[in-house]
Amino acid sequence: MAAPSPLNEPANRAPGLPVRALRLFGDVRPGEAGAAFLQLANLFLLLVGYYVVKTAREPLILATGGAEMKSYASAGQALALMGFIPLYGWLASRVDRLQLITWVLLFFIATVELFNLGLRLGVPNLGIVFYVWVGIFSLATIAQFWSFANDLYRREDGERLFPLIGIGATAGSPVGSKVAAELFERGVRPAEMLHITALLLAVHLVLYRVVDGRLQKAGQAGAGEQLAGPGGFALVLRSRYLRLIGVLLVLLNVVNTTGEYVVGKAVLAAATEAKASDPTLDTEAFIGSFYGDYFFWVNVSAVLLQAFFVARLVRLAGLAGVLLMLGGAMLRLNGFLIGYETTIDSANGFSYFPTLPEVLVTAGMFAIEVLGYIIITRRFPVLPR
Repeated sequence: MAAPSPLNEPANRAPGLPVRALRLFGDVRPGEAGAAFLQLANLFLLLVGYYVVKTAREPLILATGGAEMKSYASAGQALALMGFIPLYGWLASRVDRLQLITWVLLFFIATVELFNLGLRLGVPNLGIVFYVWVGIFSLATIAQFWSFANDLYRREDGERLFPLIGIGATAGSPVGSKVAAELFERGVRPAEMLHITALLLAVHLVLYRVVDGRLQKAGQAGAGEQLAGPGGFALVLRSRYLRLIGVLLVLLNVVNTTGEYVVGKAVLAAATEAKASDPTLDTEAFIGSFYGDYFFWVNVSAVLLQAFFVARLVRLAGLAGVLLMLGGAMLRLNGFLIGYETTIDSANGFSYFPTLPEVLVTAGMFAIEVLGYIIITRRFPVLPR
């Protein structure tokens, strides 16, 4: 029998309240609740901090260069990451895992405070640099979290617990968005919001050390080992699976960047129109408040799907079924949006909105399609479950 996961408590007792509560969202066994909750809380704090700076960056980039510059800055993120990833790999090969986490988080805490200073001093075009920094920050810190979590659990335990731990991300995202939206509505400037992220990152680092302390007490030294193996680019190029994932991410980012451009263009136009009507309007607050609420509702939908559907859908239909459902849903939504745009009256705005019965009929059609996807993928599997 395989050894228990290093962070698990003894499992020879009846499930307590924490285990029963967490079982609402995933397959948690006795002795796993404490470690899972620590990881969930740590990811929650990270995502709250990330969405605060992500919301704060939107008015900075749109006010600096508009939706077009935001798209160009996304390309700048890719170029910056090409330099950051080898540097990260070099550092990872020379320090142990906990030192790597510490140095990376201290770097981001220091730089976020430097951005605060730069915004206060009115450094020109800093919004563009900040936009690129936020992209690197999100990728590095979230990937680092999951890499650390991956070392703590056996594969079978991770398959059960990672969807639960992921709730920390989908719960932290709307909280961070809503906090930023409320701060914008109260007149708080983006520079001031950066202190929140710096503080949360400090707590995030402390929780890493708490988890590592539990690891050391369990006699496991994995967090103190240096990372070995090929660098990031070499690893991807060696694996056909990772290369295909890379292609999938490129396609995903093309769709995402196009969508963000459309939204950014519309928000900037609305802000310009509102400013013309009310010269005293704070454009940054207008844009930031919109994006905070926008991210909030998007992430509320995500947390509900993550908590109650994702793990069950993967178990029911496998990865192939979930991907096929996602593709079908996006295709159907795209058709609805095209049809919806044909009802726009250029003078009066939207001239039609679906009624409740029409929404319910659409939901029923989605349910039938989901059933069809499950049947197809079970009968003709395309990817391993």
